[in-house]
Amino acid sequence: MPGTRLDAAVTLPGEDFSRVALTEPAVELLRKLWDQHGPLMFHQSGGCCDGSSPMCYPAGDFITAEADVLLGLFDIADGVEPKTLEFWMSREQFNYWSHTHLTVDVVQGRGSGFSVEAPEGKRFLIRSTLMDWPV
Repeated sequence: MPGTRLDAAVTLPGEDFSRVALTEPAVELLRKLWDQHGPLMFHQSGGCCDGSSPMCYPAGDFITAEADVLLGLFDIADGVEPKTLEFWMSREQFNYWSHTHLTVDVVQGRGSGFSVEAPEGKRFLIRSTLMDWPV
C-alpha cells in the first residue's frame, strides 16, 4: 500500500532504533533487481557526482571495510525465502549524517552507471529527516 515503508533491522551496537528505511516503490524495484542480479547491497559514500546517492550493487561487488558502517539490514522477501539486503555508509559520511533518519526512495531518471537500477530509467535517492530522539 502506498506511503508505507520498510524499516531496517538495527545493526549498530547500543541502539534500539532503525536508522534507514525503504519506501514501497524502492522495495518493488529491489525485488525486480534481485531477480535479475541475485542478492544486492547498498553503499552510500557521500563522494562527488553520484556519490551522494545510494548505490545498489550485487552483494559483494563493493568491498566494505573498517571505513564503512553497516546501518541496517532489510528483508525484502515477498515469499518464504529471505532476501537480506545490507545498507552500508562510509564512516566519514556517517559522522555527518548520524543525526538523520534515511529513507531510500526511487524516482524516474538516470542515476549512476555503476548502480544496478540505471538501465531501468530509475534511480535511488535518499530522503533524510532529522531524528527527534537522542542519538
